[in-house]
Amino acid sequence: MSRTKNGMDMINGSIADKIIKFAIPLAITGILQQVFNAMDVMIVGRYASKNAMAAVGCNAPVIGLMINLFIGISLGANVTIARYIGQVRHKDVKKAVHTAIIIGVISGFLVAFLGLVVSRPLLTLMGVPQEVFPMALIYLRIYLMGMPVILLYNFEAAIFRSCGDTRTPLFCLIIAGTLNVMLNLFFVRILHMDADGVAIATVASNMVSAGIMFVILLRTKSVVRVDFKSFRIDPHIFRVMIRIGVPAGVQAMVFSFSNMIIQSAINSLGADIMAASSAAFNIEIFTYYIVNAFGQACTTFTGQNYGAKKIDRCKKVARYSFMMDLVSTLAMSALIFVFADKLVFLFNEDPAVISYGAIRVRYIMAFYLVNMSIEIISGILRGYGNSLAPAIIAFAGICGTRIAWVYTVFLAHPTFQTLLSCYPISWAVTASILLIYYIFYIKKMRRGFDL
Repeated sequence: MSRTKNGMDMINGSIADKIIKFAIPLAITGILQQVFNAMDVMIVGRYASKNAMAAVGCNAPVIGLMINLFIGISLGANVTIARYIGQVRHKDVKKAVHTAIIIGVISGFLVAFLGLVVSRPLLTLMGVPQEVFPMALIYLRIYLMGMPVILLYNFEAAIFRSCGDTRTPLFCLIIAGTLNVMLNLFFVRILHMDADGVAIATVASNMVSAGIMFVILLRTKSVVRVDFKSFRIDPHIFRVMIRIGVPAGVQAMVFSFSNMIIQSAINSLGADIMAASSAAFNIEIFTYYIVNAFGQACTTFTGQNYGAKKIDRCKKVARYSFMMDLVSTLAMSALIFVFADKLVFLFNEDPAVISYGAIRVRYIMAFYLVNMSIEIISGILRGYGNSLAPAIIAFAGICGTRIAWVYTVFLAHPTFQTLLSCYPISWAVTASILLIYYIFYIKKMRRGFDL
């Protein structure tokens, strides 16, 4: 048996319905994860203070910068395992699964150690205001101490996704997320803690989710089963995961790095806009998780079918994923655009925070289809094993454009609206370059070149 209980056959039969069955639980997982993350911000915003809310929110790009490289490597594990499943190389699947888990744990300790060392300088570099800085620092340091279990969860989820099982990670997240909310309320409302209580709750809930998934991997009868005797890093498989995963991680880091630059600019505009951006980000990202779900569906389905040498199915995967993502993203963006004020109000009742937050939400949602195309094209290319080109293009288009914008246009006109303009502009530049590259890449494939 090559599938988990909730897995699917990606290389035979229909495609569109299987993409939906794969993507919907994955999107729900991301959305619920964000709901639970948003509860962190919401609870401290309503029951602690506006500064505590800003302290939690301003750490998002810093945390992303530190962990996205390794989350990218987990995507490399996903593609590698999916390809071996498509090739029916069960021994290599087993080696890849155990290699991935070891990498996840080691990466977690590495991020925790390095993060604790550079946490203060990073927050200082971002210009976090003094009234927010102490809470932001303690939140970040507690969060970083939980990195081993946080990254273990991400690698475990990648293992399940590689064989088409997106429901098991969802099940584990629901349990852990519910615990997270309960602990948030306990620490903030009963013990009167602020950002530090939210961080402790996050680490504890991630420990639970990682533990549940590990037990399931120990007990499953599928090809991705884990046993303690097989824990070792296979050098060849490790290199394959790194080759695919590092560029994907670098691409994600590029987004985080550019967002950190933007966050430093936001910090210069005051606590109201900091809090508003924190709330807006936690609303906008709901759409991202829908976009990302179909992007990951592209990667996994393409990886298995490319491993099975079924190129025609890979093309169908790209077409179906794009169309379904387009419809889903339009619906979610429109919904969030219309109810922007009411959604921001859930986080904070301050009129200034609501006003600035709604401005940002509507501005981002109006252009989100452009970002969708970046995720889909990148997902397809990664499924073919080509992660380097999307990473380079993202570095030039996203990071380059945003940094240039902040230090030129925003510096000359330091307003919130001017700053927000860098999002659609950087997406448009990146999507244009990526589309040109993708057309060239597909033509090369049709001519019979080795992908």
